[in-house]
Amino acid sequence: MTQVPAPPLPIVDGVAPSYLWLPAGSWPNLLVFLEQRFRAIDRATWIARMARGEVVDGDGVRLTPDSPYRRGMCIFYYRELDAETPIPFEEIILYQDERILVADKPHFLPVIPTGRFLHETLLVRLKKRTGLAHLTPIHRLDRETAGVVIFSHDVASRGAYQSLFQQRLVDKTYEALAPTRPELALPLVHRSRMVDGVPFFRMQEVAGEPNSETRIELIEQRETCSLYHMHPLTGKKHQLRVHLAALGIPIINDTFYPEVYPCKGDDWSAPLKLLAREISFTDPLDGRRRHFASQREL
Repeated sequence: MTQVPAPPLPIVDGVAPSYLWLPAGSWPNLLVFLEQRFRAIDRATWIARMARGEVVDGDGVRLTPDSPYRRGMCIFYYRELDAETPIPFEEIILYQDERILVADKPHFLPVIPTGRFLHETLLVRLKKRTGLAHLTPIHRLDRETAGVVIFSHDVASRGAYQSLFQQRLVDKTYEALAPTRPELALPLVHRSRMVDGVPFFRMQEVAGEPNSETRIELIEQRETCSLYHMHPLTGKKHQLRVHLAALGIPIINDTFYPEVYPCKGDDWSAPLKLLAREISFTDPLDGRRRHFASQREL
């Protein structure tokens, strides 16, 4: 894997520059390529960005509309959004030391910039709030899921914490509100083979050797639903949502599983009833047992 150069542009208002490796192809100049690659951004916008020195190569050299297109070159630029709807829920910083920061993410807030979200993301909010330029999430939660997220802000120790998740040395507990099935014998372990589904943003279970595993426990029955604890032993995309739907207890307000519902846009009235409640692990640097719990309730 080609190593990305250190960003030659500064963080601005909590937003780090984006980068792109130029692919194989033939374009008369860089501007023509950018117009074709990012069709939602017009020619005048790219010219203005270049005039402000906001499009550069890996060495920080300013690029112009007439700069030649060179395959394999890494360019840096800033993402911009014309209008971004404020997300009316606040994150909580649960813990911070010289190496990591632990946050309690609200529903609806993406962890990192993506699509129509840039400033209204957990990463950018925390960078603005703390001034930690090297803040990076060690793992991810879906935008729809609330709860504990761990960040690194020390480059030297980042790999040690990332390896905890890669080697499945992190204990994670989730909570969900879902329908009650009295005939379902709990606790149980659900194993299945999960692959990309249709539409592209969904996952699905298929026959074959299991590659996902979740332990599910019933905590309490409420008037109209039940509260479940879930302990994922693997980390497939949408794993908990898929597994509960497969058991006939889809998470309340899930618009992807078992059926896809129309996008609700900026409707905040029905959050997915899924919470990353706790994360615990043995610190790879000092050997201490770490435990962090969300302050939120479903």
